[in-house]
Amino acid sequence: MITSDQLKDAKDRVEALHRYLDIDAKTMQLEEEQLRTQDPGFWDDAKRAEEQMKKVKGIEKWIVGYKEVKLLTDELELAFDFCKDGMVTEEEVDEAYAKATDAIENLELKNMLRQEGDAMSCVLKINSGAGGTESQDWASMLMRMYLRYAEAHGYKTTISHLQDGDEAGIKTVTMEIEGDYAFGYLKCENGVHRLVRVSPYNAQGKRMTSFASVFVTPLVDDTIEVYVDPSKISWDLFRSGGAGGQNVNKVETGVRLRYQYVDPDTGEEEEILIENTESRKQLENRENAMRLLRSQLYDRALQKRKAEQAKIEAGKKKIEWGSQIRSYVFDDRRVKDHRTNFQTSDVNGVMDGNIDGFIKAYLMEFSEAEAQK
Repeated sequence: MITSDQLKDAKDRVEALHRYLDIDAKTMQLEEEQLRTQDPGFWDDAKRAEEQMKKVKGIEKWIVGYKEVKLLTDELELAFDFCKDGMVTEEEVDEAYAKATDAIENLELKNMLRQEGDAMSCVLKINSGAGGTESQDWASMLMRMYLRYAEAHGYKTTISHLQDGDEAGIKTVTMEIEGDYAFGYLKCENGVHRLVRVSPYNAQGKRMTSFASVFVTPLVDDTIEVYVDPSKISWDLFRSGGAGGQNVNKVETGVRLRYQYVDPDTGEEEEILIENTESRKQLENRENAMRLLRSQLYDRALQKRKAEQAKIEAGKKKIEWGSQIRSYVFDDRRVKDHRTNFQTSDVNGVMDGNIDGFIKAYLMEFSEAEAQK
């Protein structure tokens, strides 16, 4: 059973959250912002109204989150007192403690996500490294891992482009992960992921090393203004592959968008290439490709403002030894993050999407440093 010191620590953390989040000020702000939505002409400007509703919901979520941890901590204190009188078992107290501390920790972590873009949805892209079938299979395993993570956290996922591997796995996939703070949590996945295992594709059963790179950028919506120069856009059409209706492989519904990006600081030109085969309709694929382009342009501007362009440009590094952020060693039953040194022996759990430990370790170590940039 928990001690009185553990109970006091939980209560102190809740009190600290009340101060950090400035709940009293947020409560007053929420009332003021809600009053604005009651104006008779509020919905005359739909875009402005949408932005206001988004603002209200954003404030409301912090208040609701705090109320939840406060309630759970109050229930823990009651259970602790009732246990002394034999009205509650020690196991029930420990269970209440686990619930309260888990909720406190989650709110503390969310409080660390204060950077611009953290609260947004995200675009996650996976590219297989050199190594053919082995690396392509590894890329598909990572895709499954992130899909499982998104499902467990209630995020909506949409695969906007996928290119199958030559024999197995995938060469590349781009997916949109929609939900509050998806980018804030998943931005730490940016980098090269290394797999070490006995290869099922090697007849000699040799231990093989494979690499895949992951890129995560914020997913912009219509409330965020991003300038796109129409003169720098060109389109190619191609036939979508894979399962589908009778139009598949007959009609050119897949779109390839090329954008000639010019760095505003250096004047250097770079081609941004986006492919989209999400829909069977060419027009919808064009719209989706434009949204992904706006997301990329927004991310570039965001990183420049934070003076972190070098980190985003890490995508240009070779996918090889020395550049990986995390190693997955299957036969040693070990997954280790090389930035935080956090590791776990639960390889199956990680590959099923349980990467919360890695995300928490990253945020605990680097969120304060990011805030100072």
